[in-house]
Amino acid sequence: MDVLMTRCAGLDVHAETIVACVMIGEQDDELFIETETFPTLTKDLFRLLKWLENHGITHIAMESTGVYWKPVYNILEDYFDITLANAQRIKNVPGRKTDVSDAEWIAKLLRYGLIEKSFVPPEDIRNLRDLTRLRKKWIGHLTSEKNRILKVLECSNVKLNSVISDVFGVSGRKLLSKLIQNGYVDSIDVENSIHGRMKHKKQMITDSLFGTLNDHQIFLIKQSWQHIVYLESLISQIEERIDEILKNYKEEVELLLTIPGIKKDSAAIIIAEIGVNMEQFPTSQHLASWAGVAPGNHESAGKRKSTKTTKGNPHIKTVLCEVAWAISRSRNRWLAAKYWSIAARRGKKKALVAISHRMLRIIYSMLINKEPYKEPLIN
Repeated sequence: MDVLMTRCAGLDVHAETIVACVMIGEQDDELFIETETFPTLTKDLFRLLKWLENHGITHIAMESTGVYWKPVYNILEDYFDITLANAQRIKNVPGRKTDVSDAEWIAKLLRYGLIEKSFVPPEDIRNLRDLTRLRKKWIGHLTSEKNRILKVLECSNVKLNSVISDVFGVSGRKLLSKLIQNGYVDSIDVENSIHGRMKHKKQMITDSLFGTLNDHQIFLIKQSWQHIVYLESLISQIEERIDEILKNYKEEVELLLTIPGIKKDSAAIIIAEIGVNMEQFPTSQHLASWAGVAPGNHESAGKRKSTKTTKGNPHIKTVLCEVAWAISRSRNRWLAAKYWSIAARRGKKKALVAISHRMLRIIYSMLINKEPYKEPLIN
């Protein structure tokens, strides 16, 4: 087997220690191997960096173990060509893994070019990814708190949710504030709080707010309300930082916004998860497979056994399915027509994944060619 990397190292990263193995030499009979263990404190990571430089190492490989690889990667990425390996794929490569140390095994696989690189975006995209994922988490908490308030209102027979479509809209928030402050809302408060098309519902809203709220239930609502206000301020701060990062990717955002169903938040998530440099993925099929929206390929003896999609990246998969669902409800759109055509034959769930797959391949082509989305003609 041909040697591709003559000065390489394998790192076996754990929470408290890093086992590093260097392999140097063009021929196996004159191979130099040295292994050393380092703690994971920052000063020791710089000592690891110096040790690797002293050996003239050019390429490094390590497993993507939890989050333990991130501080190591952050310190070493500017000095070496780093291959972040999928732990499952390394174990599947045939070899005497039980008889040799993990670090030496990783170095040996890297030496012969048997490790496929995992996609690691540049630092600003990684920062954007952290922000979009945190925003998603806070929005989930925000929804939970809103549902908790609705549950307490329902328990006290306040039927506001049955009369107003959005209890947490402008009018609904004013009514809730009055309810929390006074424990009741009279007809005058209702008239001063509601706006526009809700005016004709004045009496219905007044009747729906007449319930059996007690001090305990008001206290529970206040707790959730304060948490909602706090979460909304956090989300606002996150969105400001997201907008700051996206200033460097204004062209890519504008390209993504030309696709029907994609809005600013969706575009930010897509860029955060796949980046803007499509050279990381050889083809659009590789990107779709990495995202987990490509059909599975399980064939044996000429029979295709399963087309179940792989796990992939759940964040990009979720936002693509949300966009696909938004597209399905639009009119005179080619992708919408495709969705309903597939849904009629295979069901709505498979249609969502199929449109997500097609859309991601379109995004790949748009980003690599720097061209906006062009709506195909509906046959």
